[in-house]
Amino acid sequence: MYIQSGELVTILGVRRYIKFKFFKSLRFYIILLLMLVGIIPCVVMKAMVLENYEKRAVDVRTAEIQNQCTILCDQLGSSGYQENGISKIIQSELIQLSNVYNGRIMVIDDDFCIVCDTYNLERGKTMVSGDVMNSFQGEIVRHYDRENRFIEVAAPIRTKDDEQIIGVMLVSVSTDTIAATKALLGQKAGIAEAIMILLVVAIAVFLGNIMVRPFARITKSIGDLTAGYDADYLHVYTYEETALISDAFNRMLGRLKSLDESRQEFVSNVSHELKTPLTSMKVLSDSLLTQKDAPVELYQEFMADLSEEIERENKIINDLLSLVKMDKTAAEMNIRTENMNEVIERILKRLQPLAAAANIEVVYESFRSVNAEVDEVKLSLAVTNLVENAIKYNNEGGWVHVSLNADHKYFYIEVADSGIGIPEEETEHIFERFYRVDKSHSREIGGTGLGLSIARNVVVMHRGAIKVFSQPGEGTTFSVKIPINYAR
Repeated sequence: MYIQSGELVTILGVRRYIKFKFFKSLRFYIILLLMLVGIIPCVVMKAMVLENYEKRAVDVRTAEIQNQCTILCDQLGSSGYQENGISKIIQSELIQLSNVYNGRIMVIDDDFCIVCDTYNLERGKTMVSGDVMNSFQGEIVRHYDRENRFIEVAAPIRTKDDEQIIGVMLVSVSTDTIAATKALLGQKAGIAEAIMILLVVAIAVFLGNIMVRPFARITKSIGDLTAGYDADYLHVYTYEETALISDAFNRMLGRLKSLDESRQEFVSNVSHELKTPLTSMKVLSDSLLTQKDAPVELYQEFMADLSEEIERENKIINDLLSLVKMDKTAAEMNIRTENMNEVIERILKRLQPLAAAANIEVVYESFRSVNAEVDEVKLSLAVTNLVENAIKYNNEGGWVHVSLNADHKYFYIEVADSGIGIPEEETEHIFERFYRVDKSHSREIGGTGLGLSIARNVVVMHRGAIKVFSQPGEGTTFSVKIPINYAR
């Protein structure tokens, strides 16, 4: 099997990508954390054991040497070594002590002269050091040099009655045996540490895989979601975090399913609404074609009906185009400072003939002059749809009340009517596209079911909110709240 150079580059790139993904994954950080929690105590424990062993061994060795020094110093002080010299028995004990501890012993008299040296190198020379001087002050000096690996003990030699210090015994002992034992102990501890680290790594990988398993189920569900909306709701409540993710995922999935159902219903409604006028026009045109000698009055009647159906089709298409345009160009807002009092007055003036034809009284009430940053064309379309619906779905001889008010942050437009009202269970759907409360009545008055959806989109584009309050038979009130200053 041969691998091309390009394939090799691809494989290496995939490997680097996989490695990068692993180092950025939650599993990596969990394993790393578990390893640190397990390995750091092992390393610290090893260091503490070796340190405590060394300290303990040095302390024991120092105490042993100090005891031997005390015994020999007493013997030297009692024998009067300055006048009589050091006896052979004491010399043999000094040599024996130096051999046992692999060290060097020197005896220094009160003139700082070395009178005995087990190495026979410095005898007769003068010894003046800090440890010797402190011992002549009556102290037993203990010193451990870790770098050079030796213990030094300086003990004073007193007269038999302990009244006078007549010399100092200086003992230097090698700690090579302690260092060797420590190294051997370190090797064994290192082997145990390595075994412990391998065990910790294995446990960390095992626990890491177990701990991220709930997230793998969540990832699988999200992956299924990308292929469609057939994914089941998540119920991964292993941890508090996975419970929060599951709840958020379930809300999102429910919303997506709802949007998908709305989309399918929208497509179905659009097809139906566009097909109905076309079907009527087809029936009318076929009727005219089959009647070759039809009277002029019949032609005129059919042509009038065709014109109405064309106008209905045109209105549906225009509303759909308005929705599509707002969906695609929501960011293209032509914001200018407008006098909202004048804008609403122009809207009501245009709709006055429609109200008069339906014998509806339109009342406008302005509480103050309002200047706001809005897209006048889009907002006029929204308010027009609200007022037009209030007129169309009203009772004969009814009224429509339009009011404008504002505070320091928002301006408010309210459109209330005395019309047929909306059932409470229908109010949450009225802003959906093509939704109608009374479908037969809506078609009779020429409604497309898109007006309120357009109005809501416009209000949302202005960073505002729209609410509806209604009771069947008592009328409907739409309340619009929009910021005075547009948030760009």
